[in-house]
Amino acid sequence: MRVLRQLLWSTLAVVALFGVTAGTVNAQGKSKDKPYRMSSDKALTVTRTVLVEQGYHVVRVERVGATQVIYFRRGNNGRGKGKGPLQRMVIRTVRDRVFFEEAEPSVLVNIDVKLKL
Repeated sequence: MRVLRQLLWSTLAVVALFGVTAGTVNAQGKSKDKPYRMSSDKALTVTRTVLVEQGYHVVRVERVGATQVIYFRRGNNGRGKGKGPLQRMVIRTVRDRVFFEEAEPSVLVNIDVKLKL
């Protein structure tokens, strides 16, 4: 009986400990979206340039209100293995700020470098 009670209390302690740490981690508010102050046309131009420089082919760009969705895929890079899967990136405009969503980290880093210049 004593072992059962000790096991119950230790389980509750572990659950409480993980609950507290998970709450503090989620409360940090780290966002992957980076806002920029510019027009959405300039953001689209820079994004196209970066994608082409990295070997992607821009398939199409759709405008849905203030949001632009860019569909692109990886080229075959001269290996003759066909093209990569279709991917997408969203450029969302809120007031005078532009947010890049669903972007690959390597593409987002190069976009960031080009926009800071």
